Amino acid sequence: MEDYKYLKVFYNDKLVGTLAKTPDRLVAFEYDSEWLATGFSISPFSLPLQKKVFLPKFEPFEGLFGVFNDSLPDGWGRLLVDRLLLKNKINPSEIDNLNRLAVVQESGMGALTYKPEHKFETQEQESDFDKLAQECSKILESKSSDNLDELFKLGGSSGGARPKILTQINGEDWIIKFPSSQDPKNIGEQEYKYSLVAKDCGIKMSETKLFDSKICSGYFGIKRFDRGVNEGKNKKVHMVSVSGLLETSHRLPNLDYNILMKLTLELTKNYQDIEQLYRLMCFNVFAHNRDDHSKNFSFLYDENKEEWHLSPAYDLTYSSSFNGEHATTINGEGKNPSLEDILAVAKNIGIKEKQARDIALDIKEKCLSLVY
Repeated sequence: MEDYKYLKVFYNDKLVGTLAKTPDRLVAFEYDSEWLATGFSISPFSLPLQKKVFLPKFEPFEGLFGVFNDSLPDGWGRLLVDRLLLKNKINPSEIDNLNRLAVVQESGMGALTYKPEHKFETQEQESDFDKLAQECSKILESKSSDNLDELFKLGGSSGGARPKILTQINGEDWIIKFPSSQDPKNIGEQEYKYSLVAKDCGIKMSETKLFDSKICSGYFGIKRFDRGVNEGKNKKVHMVSVSGLLETSHRLPNLDYNILMKLTLELTKNYQDIEQLYRLMCFNVFAHNRDDHSKNFSFLYDENKEEWHLSPAYDLTYSSSFNGEHATTINGEGKNPSLEDILAVAKNIGIKEKQARDIALDIKEKCLSLVY
């Protein structure tokens, strides 16, 4: 496997800029001159549209800027990449992040792609979801899988801890999730019910579906919102997580919804996005979704309107996170946030108290239908 020193960064086949390794293990970035004239900032706080060489800090992403770290698989996807590297007699610990970006290929989250690519010989195999779920379980149990090639092709660029595949259904891009070793067997049905209640609470989500299974109550699927159609052509939508924007690891519980609200207002300048985030905060509290870390909030760039907006909600399910507390605190409270904490966040960002209280109590009532 060739050790690349440079990678070109593309957005829907347009050259954005160049990544290059420095002697002290950082990955520098420079925008292409044409992108500077016609493009947009891919990460407004860290990478403004300027003609200069940008240097990241080594921490927290081992020398990468956060927006590029967002492209890398973590959890399940990284496990698959490492297994495939080992299968090809390559030591995963010797592969740096620049070369891991070269493995991402076309199916990575968001719109950015990287060239040249590292391509592995993989075999085409047909499988149903039950078979794939069983193969995922083998991998999680550290057993060998006959379907490693296929699992890598389907899920090697995905993020998050749960096994998943990125696939096409009727010409549309979907994510299908399978249980991890720690999940209850009905986790797919549970996440599907959460998505229905969230939508009933006025939270924007992409289309969701419970896919049939013969061995469990079903597999949760969600249509990808980082894929779309523009002027009749399939286009990828640029996406950056809060983790990527703020250059902070999602593994550190260092966020508060007050900070998230200010970030959302500064980036979107849109109170509809603020209300969406407020509804999502209320839902996370009342539905006991405490895995609300900085990679579970993202922003999408609307190229036509030249605007940033909060992405549709995702990864909503019952969870306990760090020491049973919210990964993102509510007005400083992570263990037992109260209605007063919720209303304090609303007040700090300028939501009227009556509106804030009405929304919170409505969402609390609707979340009672979620049995956990």
